[in-house]
Amino acid sequence: MEKVMLSFDKVSAHYGKIQALHEVSLHINQGEIVTLIGANGAGKTTLLGTLCGDPRATSGRI
Repeated sequence: MEKVMLSFDKVSAHYGKIQALHEVSLHINQGEIVTLIGANGAGKTTLLGTLCGDPRATSGRI
């Protein structure tokens, strides 16, 4: 069985009234290599920022 090292379950984040992330779910297992690819403003940096609390996730679980 693979060990989950990082898990985002329905994580949402806002900057004021602007919703930057909407119910993002992602599970990364031990030994996996992951790349985030997306257009400018897609939420890549915001998703990683929620790991350290900037911005704080407004819902969901990390």
